[in-house]
Amino acid sequence: MVEKYKFISNSLSMIVNRLAQSITAFVLTAAIARNLGAEAIGQYLLAYSYYFIFVGIASQGLKILFTRELAREPQKTSVYLMSGTCLQLIFSLLSYGALVIVVFLLPYSSKTSTLCYIMGLTIIPFALSNVTEAIFQAKEKMHLIAIATVPVYVLRLIIMIWAMQLKYGIEYLGGILFFSETLILVIEWILITHLVKIQWQIDKDFVWNTIKISRTFFAIEAIAVVSSRIEILILSLLGNEFLVGLFGAIVQLLQPYLIIANSITVAMFPRLSKVIDQGREKQQQITESLIEILLTIELPLFIGLLFFGKNLLIFIYDSSFAQGSLALSISAASLLLLPFIRTLCSLLVANHFEIVNLREVVITTTLGSLGGVALVSRYQLVGAAIMALLMTILAFSQYVYFTYTLLFPLNLWRVIRRPIIISTLMLFVFLLLKTINLDFLFTLIIATFSYILFVIFLSVHVLGGIDIVREKIVKIRMKF
Repeated sequence: MVEKYKFISNSLSMIVNRLAQSITAFVLTAAIARNLGAEAIGQYLLAYSYYFIFVGIASQGLKILFTRELAREPQKTSVYLMSGTCLQLIFSLLSYGALVIVVFLLPYSSKTSTLCYIMGLTIIPFALSNVTEAIFQAKEKMHLIAIATVPVYVLRLIIMIWAMQLKYGIEYLGGILFFSETLILVIEWILITHLVKIQWQIDKDFVWNTIKISRTFFAIEAIAVVSSRIEILILSLLGNEFLVGLFGAIVQLLQPYLIIANSITVAMFPRLSKVIDQGREKQQQITESLIEILLTIELPLFIGLLFFGKNLLIFIYDSSFAQGSLALSISAASLLLLPFIRTLCSLLVANHFEIVNLREVVITTTLGSLGGVALVSRYQLVGAAIMALLMTILAFSQYVYFTYTLLFPLNLWRVIRRPIIISTLMLFVFLLLKTINLDFLFTLIIATFSYILFVIFLSVHVLGGIDIVREKIVKIRMKF
């Protein structure tokens, strides 16, 4: 029972953290659109994409490795903190240097290039904070991450909007991002001093061994982050910043779900790592439950975007973004498979099958990029959306195949039955709302509350009815 509530607490903490990040990014995108226009969004998102790619290369491989190993060997936390931070600093400096060289060689305007250089500096504090966050995750104290990040995200958004109101240029937003991530790093170090006994020395053997062990993780994350932003990169080279802005606006609409899915998966990863020795049945139970939770969120969202995607683009941005409605519908279709991809990816890593993940990202990125060049050059924005969908299908096929081959088959009916029930109920709600044609804000509110009610009703039914739920709540209160 304690384990269940720890998982819920950690999931909520990560969701709060990621939602704050998503909401502030979402509001910032809308603010840039309304104050500076779609081209400015394109410049900002392009610079952010290069930052995201190179910080992912520099840090995500180590973060996953540290989380997995510390979940099993918590007594080595102080070694991972100091020696890992030293190693991370070296990688982040090299990564920033690589970013500067790549952007310098590509045919971008001086304003876009300058923004990339400024925002790229954020690689250093963000990469260093990944070490502390890996420790928080391994110790299942994710609430400390939320404490350090959420207030800064809110403050950063306020300052950025204020800067735009004062007519400061887009490059100042990059500077604000850098200083805010530095502040998060400082806060996390203050918090970790109360959790870990710091040993001020570098273990050279640990550093070299980590480099050897993490090579596969680095390769996976390097290709994965490029894969996640490849559409924007191709659009920037074969199209223009305006198309990047439109595509970025579409991606931002999908971010709330993506961040919730990632937060739940991250919170579950330590648990998956710990139950490896308990047999395949326990792993299968956790895996199927996680996919079911994600599908329960995703399926109604996909249906809602099919009905009201164009209205949402106009409501959030302005009427000029309505031309992205078809691309939004195509991109939303990829959400159907993401619950499987995110969950099975973590499952394979927990079982030390990271070589499978490496093989998947290489195949998906290579084939997707080749197809993407042809699609984007011919169909522009819609081509980028089709490219994203095809890459998702490629990844899904590989993860399902290797999970079935190396581990166990999934009970698909058990995974999809409750998500289908809720989605069917929401379909009737969407049809009714489409017929009566209310103001979009009222439509959004009614749809959201309907979804919440359906989820609560089904959850109570699954748990055995309202009386059983009441008894469980009473027992929980008595324990505390």
